[in-house]
Amino acid sequence: MTTAQEAVRTDGTPPHVSPRLYSPDLAPTKKAGRNWSGYNVFTLWANDVHSLGNYAFAIGLFALGMGVWDILAAFVLASVFLFALLSLSGYMGSKTGVPFPVMSRIAFGVRGAQIPAVIRGGVAIAWFGIQTYLAALVLSALLVDLMPGLASWQDTSILGLDGLGWVSFLALWIVQVLIVSYGMDVIRKYVAIAAPAVLITFVALAVWMLSRVDWSIAMDAGDPYTGGARIVHILEAAALWVVIYGTFVLNFCDFTRSAKSNRSILVGNLIGIPVNMLFFAGIVVVLSGAQFRLDGKVITDPADIVQQIPNTPLLALASLALILLTVAVNLMANFVAPVYSLVNLFPRKLDFRKAAIVSAVIGLLILPWNLYNSPVVVDYFLGGLGALLGPAFGIVMADYWLLRRTKVHVPDLYSEDPEASYAYRKGVNPRAVTALVPSASIAVVIALVPYFEDMAGFSWFIGAILAGVLYLVLPGRSAMPADDVDGEHIAVPSVKSAH
Repeated sequence: MTTAQEAVRTDGTPPHVSPRLYSPDLAPTKKAGRNWSGYNVFTLWANDVHSLGNYAFAIGLFALGMGVWDILAAFVLASVFLFALLSLSGYMGSKTGVPFPVMSRIAFGVRGAQIPAVIRGGVAIAWFGIQTYLAALVLSALLVDLMPGLASWQDTSILGLDGLGWVSFLALWIVQVLIVSYGMDVIRKYVAIAAPAVLITFVALAVWMLSRVDWSIAMDAGDPYTGGARIVHILEAAALWVVIYGTFVLNFCDFTRSAKSNRSILVGNLIGIPVNMLFFAGIVVVLSGAQFRLDGKVITDPADIVQQIPNTPLLALASLALILLTVAVNLMANFVAPVYSLVNLFPRKLDFRKAAIVSAVIGLLILPWNLYNSPVVVDYFLGGLGALLGPAFGIVMADYWLLRRTKVHVPDLYSEDPEASYAYRKGVNPRAVTALVPSASIAVVIALVPYFEDMAGFSWFIGAILAGVLYLVLPGRSAMPADDVDGEHIAVPSVKSAH
């Protein structure tokens, strides 16, 4: 065998690569096959920023006493942080072409990387089910509006969900499984189509609300913060917005591995984060302020306003746009991560499509409506898992940018050779684990213990910074590769890959 392609093993694995660490879906995306443009990165944010959960959070700031200008200031500050963090994280995917579970091997080791990957995937599977349930609520309401006779289907309950809810949930569940089973390129196309529809819908909704209040909104809900409390709440709101994106910040490379260039990432991030987030904030204050001026009430969800649309065809279009949006958000934020995590766990048994089905089945079996209706589960279990993402991010970033200064030997990410750059100690980097445990413990305590309530909003930052510092100062093998080698040096077998 004289060439890399000829040396591919009979099981399809490239030479010098462990089949326990490699599959075509985990292989680096070749530069010739990268098709995510700046527009695709922008549409990712255009969908995700305008999710129902994000609107509920932002509108809640108005209800808690933050005025219009305070909310806008918080989003300006948060968008600056996110643009920086996501651009740094995105560059890692663009340079190496590998998904997050493989990227984690750089700092955690080829085996230790399962820790951050499973944490990220576990959080995502739970939220996949919950978001599908929320979209099903909108679909059920729309079906009852169009066909009132279906209301009787809501009189029976099976495992905590009514009959119409089951129909709506399973319909949306099947749609998402079908989309994801065709891989990242179909997700890219769906998101690109959904984004304009979502943006147009929310602009139309905001204009309609403004017309109802003679183009004048309430600037606050009646008791705005002042002085030092005002500044603290602006900072906390900005920090919480970054926490919401703590998942995406961690595994953004799952998407940017397919970016045409780093410039595509920067352009997409620039329009999709600062510009798009300010647009989002503008929609939020218009919807909140207009509804408050209209009847003195603070809405909790854009769906509350959609249900007020008097025209049935327009109501149907707006509801479908919300469903389209929620599905897009779910595909990007809550489906891709667990798929790659499962493929990483079982590379010889699962490909992208099979992992998508397994992930979706788990998201169904956990009966997510019961999770969502349990504050204990959402706040403590999911909140606790979410708090672990900051420390994982801090370690990965400190290792990549500060310790090795972007120098990575990509082929070694798939090697179990004890002398390979990321073998560490039996595939686990003790230095990363030692930094993760105390910093994650502190982040979880700050996030969940009532005594630290005033600091809870900053738990992600505290965990990330503490973990990064610990990782840099702790002794351990630095695993610096002799050469900076990209993924083009891995001969990927001619097997059709989902990405």
